[in-house]
Amino acid sequence: MTVQPTQGGAKAVAAGRLWAGGLATAVIAGLIAVAGILLARGVFDVPVLAPEGEGTWGDADTWTYALYCGLAALVATGLLQLLLISTPRPFQFFGWIISLATAVAALAPFATNGSTSSKVATGLINLVVGIAIGALLPGVARAAMRARAGGR
Repeated sequence: MTVQPTQGGAKAVAAGRLWAGGLATAVIAGLIAVAGILLARGVFDVPVLAPEGEGTWGDADTWTYALYCGLAALVATGLLQLLLISTPRPFQFFGWIISLATAVAALAPFATNGSTSSKVATGLINLVVGIAIGALLPGVARAAMRARAGGR
């Protein structure tokens, strides 16, 4: 399925390619979360997202968190598709939105009652996930865009 821009743009977005790249980004985001949690718990012995007694792999929250990171990438893919078909300069808006959302996600752990080391570790994981999503999806979208038929 190809999504045509509604504002007379010269490019069309191949939605299937966009969403395939979004799914790949979701997998990467989830794996970053799992790797970050393993690093924090296993190497630095910092309790992230679960009590220390849960061990390096933690409890189901580890996998739930990874799924939420993947879901964030899919939501960002939907946002990017919406911006591509409806706004001028979609990549600029997407960059701002993802940057601000990443900042919020990185700072959010500091509003909790956890230890400082846990807050820092969780904030860093959120930061890296946000950077990955913000870095990968614009490239995916550019690869999914192609010139319209008819030479416009």
